[in-house]
Amino acid sequence: MSSDTDLRYGKVQNYVAGEWHSPDEDGQAVVNPATGEPIAHVGFSSADAVDDAVVAGYEAFEDWSRRPVEERIQPLFNFKQLLEENQDELAELLAQEHGKTFNEAKGELRRGIENVEVACGIPNLMQAGHVENAAPSIDETAVRQPLGVFAAVTPFNFPGMIPLWFLPYAVATGNAFILKPSEQDPLTTQHMFELVEEAGFPDGIVQLINGSVNTVEAILEHDDIEGVSFVGSTPVAKSIYEQGAANGKRVQAQGGAKNHVIITESADLEFAAEKTVGSALACSGERCLANDVAIIEESVYQEFVDLVISEAQQQVVGYGLDEETTVGPLITPEHEQRVRNYVETGVQEGGELVLDGRDIEVEGYEDGNFLGPCIFRDITTDMVIAQEEIFGPVLGLMSATDLEEAIEIMNESDYGNAASLFTSRGADARKFRHDAEAGNLAVNAGTAAPMAFFHFGGEKDSFFGDLHAQAEDVVRFYTDETIYIERWPDS
Repeated sequence: MSSDTDLRYGKVQNYVAGEWHSPDEDGQAVVNPATGEPIAHVGFSSADAVDDAVVAGYEAFEDWSRRPVEERIQPLFNFKQLLEENQDELAELLAQEHGKTFNEAKGELRRGIENVEVACGIPNLMQAGHVENAAPSIDETAVRQPLGVFAAVTPFNFPGMIPLWFLPYAVATGNAFILKPSEQDPLTTQHMFELVEEAGFPDGIVQLINGSVNTVEAILEHDDIEGVSFVGSTPVAKSIYEQGAANGKRVQAQGGAKNHVIITESADLEFAAEKTVGSALACSGERCLANDVAIIEESVYQEFVDLVISEAQQQVVGYGLDEETTVGPLITPEHEQRVRNYVETGVQEGGELVLDGRDIEVEGYEDGNFLGPCIFRDITTDMVIAQEEIFGPVLGLMSATDLEEAIEIMNESDYGNAASLFTSRGADARKFRHDAEAGNLAVNAGTAAPMAFFHFGGEKDSFFGDLHAQAEDVVRFYTDETIYIERWPDS
């Protein structure tokens, strides 16, 4: 096996108190999922390393929180510019360690940059309200104030975007911030922190701690971390929420999803098929906004099935840096096998596998974690593949008599992250908006991905907490509102 010095990107580093350090415990290889080649090594950080970051964060917070808000956002302007200038380089790195295509990686980074842009508007976002004469001769004001050190634990599927749901808002509001990225693809995040260092944040305000389960435990148990943000699977999100709350922390924990797309008989079927396949297969299905169950009105069911198969057959499975690739590899061999197991379960349960991507071969990348699009028709709500998050390039199709039944089927799910509707009728869209039980809804759009100036919704088992990521919600998460009551009696 190659030594760390032989690996293309060497050892992944922590960034603590303005300096780069190797994590203090052994870790694991970072592997290119298209080639199976180790490209870096990431060590894991101990509880002592977490404590060092928290101490540095609090020392920096004392000064940072008192600086004028206009001063606090200047490094964010620099950071945004640096992200823009390095977007292609970051996207190439992301494609190598994650497997998504170059264009998908650039799109992810664009979404992250949008959050930095929104956070630059924190002078407006932090305003909390004022009422004159709230009571006789009394004026009352709400004042948002930062709290201290916050942490975020982010997943492998969007290493360039999801950290930016949190980082810019935390520091713009006056807090210190610690990021624990996924150990599976930490290189993109490390490069982003090189840009953080260049942007001019004070030492200790923005810090990077690599690690695994024990590192997360240390974050959750540390008395001086005020709150934790998490994105990942539902079982882990629930555990993070419970443990963090038990330790007196603010917690926002986004879990898994089982998203549905509904196609009515009035929809533009070709357009809906294109967007449905794109939603299910983008990023190889490894995203919480993937619509992997399509419910189609029975009058257009067969026509839509044929269109979906045709669209899915046009997808190109391959290495993410090859221009023609539209579906890259899955993150690890273990995850690939997990998705394959779901496909086999669907077959055993009686779903008709009308497009079977299990025998896909990518020339020149025989050691990659590839799985082609897998399309099921005639699935039913009692099937595992209709109930559980698969996180792979798998799409299930089922019919419903009408929109009302389709929404009822969708609402049976334990998850409530996102849903889409394709229709040409305003009445259908209104019913969907009122009745659908999901936090992100889209009409005639394949993916219900909110812009950075709206919060990222999620309901039921897709979210644990009160305040979501992005925009005003996360600003409130990172601040306390002090109510200032003032009376000046006549002398």
